[in-house]
Amino acid sequence: MESTEAGAAAAAPTKNQSSIELRQPPPPPSSPMWKIVMVASIAAGVQFGWALQLSLLTPYVQLLGIPHKWSSLIWLCGPISGMIVQPIVGFHSDTCKSRFGRRRPFILAGAVLVAIAVFLIGYAADIGHSAGDSVTDSVKTRAIIIFVIGFWILDVANNTLQGPCRALLADLSGSSNKKTRTANSFFSFFMAVGNVLGYAAGSYTHLYHMLPFTKSKACDVYCANLKTCFFLSIALLITLTTIALFYVTEQRLEEIDDKETAPSTKDPFFSEIFGALKGLQKPMWILLAVTALNWIAWFPFLLFDTDWMGREVYGGNSKGSAEELRVYNNGVRAGSLGLMLNAIVLGFTSLGVEVLAKLIGGVKRLWGVVNFLLAVSLAFTFLITKLAESNRRSVTTAGGATHILPPPVGVKVGALAIFTVLGIPQAITFSVPFAMASIFSRTSAAGQGLSLGVLNLAIVVPQMLVSLLSGPFDAVCGGGNMPAFMVGAVAAALSGIVALTLLPSTTADVPPPITEAGTATANQTNKL
Repeated sequence: MESTEAGAAAAAPTKNQSSIELRQPPPPPSSPMWKIVMVASIAAGVQFGWALQLSLLTPYVQLLGIPHKWSSLIWLCGPISGMIVQPIVGFHSDTCKSRFGRRRPFILAGAVLVAIAVFLIGYAADIGHSAGDSVTDSVKTRAIIIFVIGFWILDVANNTLQGPCRALLADLSGSSNKKTRTANSFFSFFMAVGNVLGYAAGSYTHLYHMLPFTKSKACDVYCANLKTCFFLSIALLITLTTIALFYVTEQRLEEIDDKETAPSTKDPFFSEIFGALKGLQKPMWILLAVTALNWIAWFPFLLFDTDWMGREVYGGNSKGSAEELRVYNNGVRAGSLGLMLNAIVLGFTSLGVEVLAKLIGGVKRLWGVVNFLLAVSLAFTFLITKLAESNRRSVTTAGGATHILPPPVGVKVGALAIFTVLGIPQAITFSVPFAMASIFSRTSAAGQGLSLGVLNLAIVVPQMLVSLLSGPFDAVCGGGNMPAFMVGAVAAALSGIVALTLLPSTTADVPPPITEAGTATANQTNKL
């Protein structure tokens, strides 16, 4: 029988407990579903910009002159900022006494920072050119510096925005476990909506005609498309955030009058983090382990998926000849199409998480099973790569020019099928861990914001390892993306094993007491 240890009642506070626990008000009554949907919709604006990062930025940084094996280091911005920013923001959003609420000020600040960061990234080439870069330079140093600054700000902004959004969803769900899971499923659904918009925009090569001023001497068509996409993502994010913050109010953190239980204001932030880590119960530690393995599996593919299509599947090279660059860009666009198909499946699966969980026997079992699907899909990238290499063809024109032919239809279909199928485990990854962390936090010494910040550590630390090691590891193994993908397949299988064998279920929502005629009892449980 599966453990229900995570649903045990919390013990009474003691002098040794973290003061964070004493700061938290009791869970408010759950809010109407339309408010939860409105807050969750902010994810569409956030993910629009993130999808553009995944589909276009790795090729973009290589066009600026950063070698492939070092481009992964650029992506360290996200993990490092997530490791530092999200726990800090979570901590302060748990204890914020602003008259605008605990979470909303951070959500607004994050949205403003996103707009600033996107401008810097989109105009990095233009600013670098104005500062002295030549359009003929293979390495555009000044543009790279502007890009990295903007990228860091963007990742700080995303972490400032997403953590409080998830925490606000948990607040609005009250003490209802089912509503908490549903809220995170909606967040995952709107992430899929943002992905569809971002990948569709990334695959359309003439989008810059909407904003012709984006094309300049220093910014070619590819760069101008990226700028246009970012402008559209800013407009969507600001619109959704403004509507949500205007219509959805939240409970203010009330002052605690009892001096014996009032928290000490002298506790430094990092002592609270370590206190929260020390106070984690066994279920949360197992959740962190499954999440860490899961993201070791995901991050190489998320980082280099379109690059894999451009290099291994299509046979192009972002730093090669004009012909190789043309083929590479065709592969990147095909990868963007694959990511859009992935996002469509992600969206539909997100809406069906509860149904799938009932069919399989619980959310934790569902997570374990789809991790094996993730492992098989990553392993199949090796087969597709070998088939593409063995069927690589080129033709020579009458003028002596060599043209690389696209891969056979079967190879392209196989590659796109991998993108599509991965939408199923991705929907679970984007919803289940966060819902479980929110539920587990109700019996821990941390608030929703800090608990989600701690969960984020299990996401960003693996990302840092992958970012640091994937480039040199791939180079040692002969270049390409296959070594990191295969490590990801192994990590996904391990994640599935740990989820199925060690991760506990949680108790169900306890129904209100029923009078004599009732048959339900307060100790009835079901699986998460």
